[in-house]
Amino acid sequence: MTSYQSGGPAYRDVEAEPLTGNAISPINTSTTTPSWKKYGMGAALIALVGYVTLNTSSPFHNAILSTTTADVPSSHYSVVPTLGKGHHHHHKKSEEEDDETELFDERRRFIVRDFDARSTFSNFLPGVAGVFGKPVWSFYVNRGQGLASFGLASKDFPIMEFNTANKAYQVTPYVGFRTFVQGVRGGHKKKEDGVSFLIEPFSPANSKVEGVEDASKPDRTMYVGTNEMEILEVDDVHGVTTSVNYFVMPEEDFAALVRRTTITNTGDDDLTLSALDGLAKVEPTGGRLQWGLKNIGRTLEGWMGVYHANDDLGLPFYRMSTEPSDTASVKIEKAGHYCISFMDGSDDLLPIVYDTEKVFGFSTTLQEPNGLIKSSIEDIVANPQYGDAKTSSAFAAAQDVKLAPGESVTVTSVYGQAENIEDLPKIAKTITKKHFITDKFQRARDMMNELTSKVETHTANKLFDGTIKQNYLDNSLRGGMPVILGDLDDDARSSNADEDSRLKVYHVFSRIHGDLERDYNDFNIDPTYFSQGPGNYRDVAQNRRNDVVFSPRIGSFVVKQFLSFIQADGYEPLTVQAYAYQIENPNEASRVAALITADVNNSTQTVRNILSGGIFRPGQLFSLFDQLGVTLSVSNQRAIDEIMAIATETPMALYGSGYWADHWEYYLDLIEAYTSIYPDGEESLMYDTELRYFFSTATVKPRSQKYVEDYTFDGKSKHILQLDATIFDTDKVAEQEAFRNVTTGLVANEANWQRTGGPANGRAFTSPAISKLFLLGAMKYSMRDAYGMGVEYEGGRPGWNDAMNGLAGMVGSGMPETFELSELLKYVLSVVKKYQRPLVIPAELGEMVDTVNDALDELLASGYEDSEELSHKVPKELFKYWDTVASARESYRNEVQYYFSGDTVEIAPEDAIDMLTKWFDQVQLGVARAMKIGSRGIDDDGTSGLPPSYFSYNITKWKRTNEKNDKGLPLVNAEAMSVGVFPLFLEAPTRYMKLIVDDQDKMVDMYEKVLKSGLRDDGLKMYYLSADLTGQSYDMGRMMAFAAGWLENQSIWMHMSYKYYLQLIRGKLYEQFYSEMKGGGMLPFMDPKVYGRSLMECSSFIASSAFLDPSVVGRGFLARLSGSTAEFLSIWRLMFIGPNPFVMNDDGDVEMQLIPALPLWLFEDKEAGAEGARDEDGNLIVSYKLFASIMVTYHNTLGTDLFEVEPTSYIVTMTDGSTVEVEGSKIPTETTVKIRKLLGVETIDVYF
Repeated sequence: MTSYQSGGPAYRDVEAEPLTGNAISPINTSTTTPSWKKYGMGAALIALVGYVTLNTSSPFHNAILSTTTADVPSSHYSVVPTLGKGHHHHHKKSEEEDDETELFDERRRFIVRDFDARSTFSNFLPGVAGVFGKPVWSFYVNRGQGLASFGLASKDFPIMEFNTANKAYQVTPYVGFRTFVQGVRGGHKKKEDGVSFLIEPFSPANSKVEGVEDASKPDRTMYVGTNEMEILEVDDVHGVTTSVNYFVMPEEDFAALVRRTTITNTGDDDLTLSALDGLAKVEPTGGRLQWGLKNIGRTLEGWMGVYHANDDLGLPFYRMSTEPSDTASVKIEKAGHYCISFMDGSDDLLPIVYDTEKVFGFSTTLQEPNGLIKSSIEDIVANPQYGDAKTSSAFAAAQDVKLAPGESVTVTSVYGQAENIEDLPKIAKTITKKHFITDKFQRARDMMNELTSKVETHTANKLFDGTIKQNYLDNSLRGGMPVILGDLDDDARSSNADEDSRLKVYHVFSRIHGDLERDYNDFNIDPTYFSQGPGNYRDVAQNRRNDVVFSPRIGSFVVKQFLSFIQADGYEPLTVQAYAYQIENPNEASRVAALITADVNNSTQTVRNILSGGIFRPGQLFSLFDQLGVTLSVSNQRAIDEIMAIATETPMALYGSGYWADHWEYYLDLIEAYTSIYPDGEESLMYDTELRYFFSTATVKPRSQKYVEDYTFDGKSKHILQLDATIFDTDKVAEQEAFRNVTTGLVANEANWQRTGGPANGRAFTSPAISKLFLLGAMKYSMRDAYGMGVEYEGGRPGWNDAMNGLAGMVGSGMPETFELSELLKYVLSVVKKYQRPLVIPAELGEMVDTVNDALDELLASGYEDSEELSHKVPKELFKYWDTVASARESYRNEVQYYFSGDTVEIAPEDAIDMLTKWFDQVQLGVARAMKIGSRGIDDDGTSGLPPSYFSYNITKWKRTNEKNDKGLPLVNAEAMSVGVFPLFLEAPTRYMKLIVDDQDKMVDMYEKVLKSGLRDDGLKMYYLSADLTGQSYDMGRMMAFAAGWLENQSIWMHMSYKYYLQLIRGKLYEQFYSEMKGGGMLPFMDPKVYGRSLMECSSFIASSAFLDPSVVGRGFLARLSGSTAEFLSIWRLMFIGPNPFVMNDDGDVEMQLIPALPLWLFEDKEAGAEGARDEDGNLIVSYKLFASIMVTYHNTLGTDLFEVEPTSYIVTMTDGSTVEVEGSKIPTETTVKIRKLLGVETIDVYF
C-alpha cells in the first residue's frame, strides 16, 4: 500500500510526499500525537471480512449485528460492524497446527501469503455461469489487485485488455483494478481536527521484499477459490484493512464480472473516508480489438467514447462510434461495456469517474494518482469529465463514509456488456436489489460445489479429496461437461442416450486452453446459455475419456462422436466443435413451437421459423429468442427439452492445419471406458452403429510431391526433407460450395461428410464402427516407416509431443504410434474373434489391403530375416516392401480423395483374423527392431533396454522427378534410406507399458529401467519429458529452441508423467505407484513452497532440475487446463471403482463388481496424524460418489491395503429406504441394472 500523505484543511492545497514507499508517517500540522497506533488483527479472522459481509446467514455475522446494531448509522450506504474492538493482535500460528491449515482456509481456498512478493503465477476464474447463465472470461496474476484481463467470448473482445503473462505481471498493478482511499483519522466533527492521508491498498510500491523484515509494510494475502479469488491487505500503520473479492455472475441473462471491495476501520478511533475503486483502463466495444490494441492502439482511441444511460454518472457506457475499419461497409456500434457500482445496503448508484486524467493527471505510467493528489474525490465527481478519443477508466466514487472502529463498508461493482444502452437501467435495478449480490456470490460457490460433487470423495487426506474435485472441474473446462437434454418423461429418465432417441448429449463449459501463459491459443467461450467453445482434437478426446464413467446415461455418445471424425485417409480434423442440431419435420417444429410459447408478439410463429430455419445450438436458440422478443410459456429447461427431443444431431469439427499423428490414439481409451460400464453394449456399438466419414478441405500429398531436395544448414551438401505434406484442396472446397444455401449464404452440414457418387448428388457414405477401426488400423499399418518400426509422420505434423515439429521434415516416425497401433490391431482382432461377424469395408480399401497383403507375402517369401545386429541402412527387402505399401496407400487416397464409390467388400471373420494376426506379428517385429536400434544421447549408448520414441530417415539415394515445389525446389523419389536415432523420451516407455501391462515381471523391469535412466529427475523425484538433448539438431523442432528444463526440453511435463503413473497402477504396481505419488511426483503431495501454486491445480509443466536457475526449479507453469486432469481421473477411477465395474456372467447377463486399489493410509494415515472415519462397528471407511449420485462406502474390516481384494458383501440402499443385501463379490443383474440406470439407488455399502 502506497501512502500519499497530506494534512490540513484541503487535499489539493497540500503538497504530497513523494512515492517512496516508505514515506508513510502522517503529516500533521497540530502538535497532538494521534491517538491511534499500529494495529494488528488475527489473520484467520480478517480472512472472514469479505465473507461475513456477503453471507448474512453467518452465525458470526449475526452475532456481531445483534450486539452492535445501535452503532450503525442511518445513511445512504451500509456500514457493517464486522469486528468489535479488542481484536488488534496478529494471530500467531501454533506449531501444532498442520500444513493443511497453513495452505488452505476453512473454505478450502488456497492461501498465498505476501502474494505480490512471491514468484509470479497466473490463473483464471472458471468462466462458468451455469447452464442458464452467460459467462465472462477472466485471468488473474499475483500482482497488483490480481485481475489481469477479462472480457466476453475471446481475447478479441476484452473489457480489460488481454496481455500475455510476462506483460501482465508488469502492467496489472497500474492498468488493472486500483483503490485510492482519502481518509481522515479522528475529528469526525471537523476534518481539520484529524489526520488525513491518501493511500493505495495493494500498491506495488509498498510490497514486501522477500527475506527482508519491514514492519511498515502491510500484510497481503491471496485466497484462490474454485470459483472466486480474494485478496486481503492488513495495513497496521493506517488502521485500514482492505479486501477485494472477484466472481463471475452466475445464472443471469447478462454476462458480468463482480468485484466487491470491503474497507474496514481497524483503528481505535473513527475514520472518515472517500474512495475511488475500480478499473484504471476500460476497453470499449468495437468489434475484434486484440490486434488493434496491440498494433494501432492510439489510432483506435479516435473511435472511443463514453456515453451515459441517465443524467448522472452512475451508468457509463463504453463503446466505439463504429467498428474501426477502412472499408465501404460501416458498422455502427450499439453494444457497450458498463460499470455499475453501489454500496451495500443502498440501491443508489455511485458516480463513476471515467476520465483517467482526473485521477492520474499527466502521470502516463499511471503509477501515481497525480490528479487525486492535488484534488479530492468530491471535487473530481463535481467537475466535468471527458471520455472522447482516449482510453477511459471506471472508478466508483464513495464519498464521505464514516466508520467507527471495527466497522466496514463494501463497494460492489459489476462490469459487463449490454447490447444497448437502454438495457443499463434494467441491469442496475436487478443487481441493486437487497441481497441480490450476496445471494449470487453464494450461488457461485454452491454451483461449483454442485458441479464438482460428482466426484465427491472422503478419505483420511482432505487435501487429496479436494484435488479430485479440482481436477474434475479443470478436466470439464477443457473437455466439456455432458448434460442430458430431452428428459421429458419417466421413460426418458430411465433410459440412456443410446436407448431413447429423444435424449441428446451436449457438452457445456469447454474451451481451448488459451490463457495468459498459453498465449498461442485463441480460446473462445460463448457468452450464451449452454456456453461452450471449440477445443483441440487431442485435448477433447482425452478429457472426455471418463465421461461415461461419471455419466452413464450418455452411453456410447463420445465413442460415436470421435469415430465419426475418422476420415477416408485415416486422419482427423484439428478442432472439435459443439454438436449442432436440426429439426427436419416442419410439423413437429410447429407442434413444439405452439407448446412452449405464449403467443405474444407472434412468438409461436417466430419460434416455428427459428426451429425450421436450419442447424442450431441450444445457446443460439435462447439468444435468438431474446433478440426477437419471444415469450415462452414454459421454463427454459422444459423448452429446450421439448426442442431437443425432436431434433437430429450431428458432430461438428474443423480441419485446421496439418494432420496430427496422434489424434486416433485416444479411441481405445474411449471404447475401454464405455465397455467398462456397458460390456453388454460392445457388439451393437461395433457392428450395428453406422458412422459417416469426416470430409476435410485438405489432402495429404504423395511422397513424390513432398520429398524436397534442399541444402543442409551449412550449405555444404544437400539432403531430402519432407515439406508441405498437406495441401489446402480447392477442389474439396468446391465440393462443399455445392451445399451453400443461396438464400442464407450458409453451407449445409452435409458438406462436412464424405459422399458417394458425383457432386452433391450422393449420400453420405457410412460404415459400422468396427469397419472404421479396421480402416484406421489398415492405414496406420501401411504408414509404418521403411524399417517397419515407427509410424511415419507423413501428414506433416508429429504426435502427442508436438514440440518435435521438425521431425516430420526429417522424414520421421514415432514408436508411440506403433505401440498404439499394436493395441488397436489387438482390439479389432479380439472383437472379430468374439463375435465372429464379417467386416464390411469400402471397396477401395479392399483393393489397398489386397496389395498390402501381397507385398507382405512377397517379403516373407524373400526369406529376409533380421540379423542379430541391425545396420542403420534400411535393407533392400524392407525398403521395397515399404515402397510398395506406401504406393498402395497413395493410390487408395487418390481414389477416395473426393468420393467413395459406394461399393463395399466383405471380409469373412476367419480371413480378417488371419490378416490381422499377420499384421500384428509384423508390428511386434518392428518393435523388436526398434529395441535393437535403440536411442542415443548423453550417457545413453543404446543399451538402456528402454524403447526409443522417435526415428528420422536420411534419404541417401534419390532421383529427381523433374518437378518442383511452390518454392522452386526439386522434388524427388527416394531410392535408399538410413535411420537416425534420438535420446530417450518418456512417451515411449509409457505407451510401451500398454503392451506388457498383463506381465508384472516385465512391468517391474521396465519401471526399474526408467528409474535408473536419464529420464529420472533425482532432485525433484519426478520424470523428465526427455533425457538430456545436448548436441541434438535444431531440425528436430522447437524442443531444441528452449533452455533445458523449460517447456518441452527436459522439463517435467505433467501430462506425460501422469500417463506414466497411470500405467503403473494399470499394471498393478501398487507399491511403486503410491511411492511415486506420496514421494512428491503427484499432486497434492508436492512441496507447496517449491510448486508455487495451489497443490490442487495441475500445471502443464514443471521446471526441472536441468534448468540453470535454482529458484525456478520445481515451479509449475501453464496453469490447469492440462491433459494431466484426464489421467488423474483415470487414476481415481482405478483407485476407487476398479477397471471393470460391470462384467458379463456365464449366462450373458451383466453384473457389478467393485474392486478398488486403495492403500491403508487413505483410510487412516497415522504417520501424518490423519485419523480415519469409522463405521458403527469400528471399521475404517472411505466413501465416494459413483455416477455422480450414489454414495459408495468401503468398509475395511481387514484393516489393510485393499489391493485386488474382492468384496465379501454389499448392502444397496434404495431411495425408498428398502435395502438389498448381497453376499459374495458380485451384485446380481436386477440390482446392477438399477444401479447403472440410476433408478432409485441411494447408497452402496461394500464390505471387505
